[in-house]
Amino acid sequence: MEQPNHFWFHDTVSALIYSFAGLNEENGALPPFNDLTGFILQQHAQMPDYLRGPMLAATLAFDTAGVMNGGKLFHRQPPEVRRRQIAAWKNSKAGFKRDLIRYFESLTALALHSRGPGPPASRNGSGTPENTIIHPAAGLQAEIVVIGSGPGGAITACLLAEAGRDVLLVEEGPFYPLTSCEPFSRNEMLQKYRNGGQTVAMGRNKISYVEGRCVGGGSEINSGLYHRTPPEMLERWQKEFQVEALSESEMRPHFETCERDVSVSLLPGPAPTASLKLHEGAARLGWKSLEVPRWFRYAAAGSPSPQGTRQSMTETYLPRFLRAGGRLLPLTRVRQLKPDGTKWVLAATHDAAKPVRIAAGAVFLCAGAVQTPALLRRSGITRNIGDSLQMHPTVKIVARFPEAVNAADMGVPVHQVKEFAPRLSFGCSISSTAYLALGLLDHPQAAREVARTWTHMAIYYAMITSEGRGSIRTLPGFCDPLVRYRLTGTDRRNLADGLKKLAQILFESGASGLYPGLTRGPELLRRDDLAGLPEPLPDGLASLMTIHLFSSCPMGEDRSRCAADSFGRVHGFEGLFLNDASLLCTAPGVNPQGSIMALARRNTLHFLGQT
Repeated sequence: MEQPNHFWFHDTVSALIYSFAGLNEENGALPPFNDLTGFILQQHAQMPDYLRGPMLAATLAFDTAGVMNGGKLFHRQPPEVRRRQIAAWKNSKAGFKRDLIRYFESLTALALHSRGPGPPASRNGSGTPENTIIHPAAGLQAEIVVIGSGPGGAITACLLAEAGRDVLLVEEGPFYPLTSCEPFSRNEMLQKYRNGGQTVAMGRNKISYVEGRCVGGGSEINSGLYHRTPPEMLERWQKEFQVEALSESEMRPHFETCERDVSVSLLPGPAPTASLKLHEGAARLGWKSLEVPRWFRYAAAGSPSPQGTRQSMTETYLPRFLRAGGRLLPLTRVRQLKPDGTKWVLAATHDAAKPVRIAAGAVFLCAGAVQTPALLRRSGITRNIGDSLQMHPTVKIVARFPEAVNAADMGVPVHQVKEFAPRLSFGCSISSTAYLALGLLDHPQAAREVARTWTHMAIYYAMITSEGRGSIRTLPGFCDPLVRYRLTGTDRRNLADGLKKLAQILFESGASGLYPGLTRGPELLRRDDLAGLPEPLPDGLASLMTIHLFSSCPMGEDRSRCAADSFGRVHGFEGLFLNDASLLCTAPGVNPQGSIMALARRNTLHFLGQT
């Protein structure tokens, strides 16, 4: 039986949802909203475990505050009184009050604008090649264990297996095929995102980020845009971190091979209109803009899938790994690893309940920039581990145009403006109605018009190469690590400058209205309104996010600052290697996936003695 406070929580959540959703009746959002309540309760159950209790307590405190406002608990108040209490908390100077309302408002908007069937019932997804997945006994052995199946882990496991090694690939998440759900949808969030996409770096300026938690990792959920590591960045890493064999000429064959393997290419036809708007606006200002290639495979003209297929890890390296005899173990979380003589012993849990012990001669840890240092720190390995996290913080603008720029099949826009790179980059984002509604939370009138005007709207972003640093720490008694990040004053000035320059581009391209992601931010209707944008970006009042995380365990021969050597071996440990985004020495200023793949290939071939 549920505890009484769970029923109380349910009733409060339901009342909040009905309050938010009721404002969207003109968009066809009609009750009942039980499906929205169910989704948000499910999301609460998936959020980082150290936040669930505080979120429950804050929600019940909000409900209790209704007694002071109207003599009754919030969920028993009439709609008008509820709306006044929500507005008071949303506009409060107390950050935790604003955060609470924003949490429920954002999830309601997402669920409301993406109503549809739920994800497939199977834990392993539809169409999973069951004959390739092992069912663990209490004890397993392998010559090499690779932990994490994203771009770093998939390439590592594939090349090791193709070299004839006995390889076990362990993945915490389930195995879903790429086609199991609509890309960038609510269902994808439930299936493939860690914590349902509710991960955040704490600090004076909270930064939302996302991680893949499925076979294929981040490659299954990202947009597939591809960059090589800029040559000047490779040179900097060589000099500042003493990384060996990292010149542009030494890395070129690794980039070229990975690009062939995942079919990196330009669009075979015209780019989406929203993407071209960014390109045209930049061109009128004389700023450098380009189409970014993607790792997509396109069918012949007239194909039923003219947009092509993203060449994620489940489409490329993982099938090769399985054909080479590799073994895959999904739904298995490695809790700790420790040396035992000449071997490593991994303590893991399969399907959230079954203990599994895995013995291996060597371990490649490829769980990503957050989970890799978290596992190392849980295992007592802490020197230069999780102390230097970097990311590309991003701020967004929703733009409205007089003409249609958006369509249901628009896909991923491909243009980026690199005039001010690596300090600033600009691009166009996924612009579904659900994401538009999220982007307009600070502009409620425009948000209420999304269902009617979405074809005239698109989301754009300004991304900075941050000089700030973050940390990853484990918390006693909790599974999820605490991520913290500090923006510097320069970072906040760069974000403000990026927001203003992005608005210039969009006005130049013909936008008739701009809605920046700032709490109580202004609606921009003309160029003169840009003077009203804050500089620097205010603490705690900007909606910041990122999909790029790295540098939490940097590589190099400088042991005073590096966690691993030039090829990923953890300093001071035999048979323990890192091979993912955590190795990048600093923020590269571009999408990091090309860097991750090329370094993974380079390091694995070095391990095999083939370079």
